[in-house]
Amino acid sequence: MELELRHLRLICAIADAGSVTKAAANLGLAQPALSAQLRRVERMLGGSVFERHRTGVRPTPLGDFLLARARLLLPAASGLREEAVRLSGAGRPGEPPAQLTVGSATGPILGRLVHHLTTEYAGLHVGTHVSWSADELAALVAAGRVDYTVVGVCGEAPPPSQAGLTWRVLGTDPVFVLFPADHPLAGQSEIALGELADEQWAATPGDGCFADCFTSACARAGFIPRTLYETDVVSCLDLVESGDAVVLCQPMFRQMDGIVAKPIAGTPLTWRHLIGWHPEGPAAPLSNQILNLATQAYTDVIAKSPRYSTWLRTHPGYGIDAP
Repeated sequence: MELELRHLRLICAIADAGSVTKAAANLGLAQPALSAQLRRVERMLGGSVFERHRTGVRPTPLGDFLLARARLLLPAASGLREEAVRLSGAGRPGEPPAQLTVGSATGPILGRLVHHLTTEYAGLHVGTHVSWSADELAALVAAGRVDYTVVGVCGEAPPPSQAGLTWRVLGTDPVFVLFPADHPLAGQSEIALGELADEQWAATPGDGCFADCFTSACARAGFIPRTLYETDVVSCLDLVESGDAVVLCQPMFRQMDGIVAKPIAGTPLTWRHLIGWHPEGPAAPLSNQILNLATQAYTDVIAKSPRYSTWLRTHPGYGIDAP
């Protein structure tokens, strides 16, 4: 057995999550399967990559060495593959490129967009790049490493400031709140922000003005929020289930046992979904088609949430952006 790029990705995923269990959830793997892969890597290297402790794992000196090299090698290998595939499909006017890389700021649209792209363009290889940072994704589009990116911005905030990109709005959503199902307010159809003055809060991280907008909305409701944890999706759900925080979320959140999503009265917080591309990029001639497919992906995500679909019927101005 030789050390492969997939092994390096596994090590990085565990280190980033801080736990094998959380890394398995992020990767869509069963925890025993991920643990078995880690053991095989450690046997091959002849030492432990992580130290196990009560709250998770941390790298050993061998792990630190491996992570430092992996974080250099993985982006280089990814860039090499993407550029090679891109070049192999260049120079054929009127045909879609052989490779299309789509970025996303961890929103709900990416999965359905990949589905529509691979259905519409047989043989197209779709690569993905996910980041918490809309600014990072915009920079990758400007550099030619990502063809199209879907990002979110708070309220009426402008798109990422990267010069030279074209942006289109897919739609606007209210921000909802996740509660444990046994929370005293969980039975209400909507929640006034002031009713949550004593709660602790959590949300997934990102750049932009959302944290400031949230604080301002709370101030208008008459309180200062105690805290706003920024963490990954799995940890947000853990915080809700344990009753340690309520979580700001997008309204398409799928119903889960023990957790409910509720709208905030008066929609004091909103989120716009944008898609961006470089007008001179190799995939720019497909912009109208990609925009239509991204809109369909967003429509699909809304349709999978009956609760949000019902809310939209009585709240014009939200959801799909009118042409």
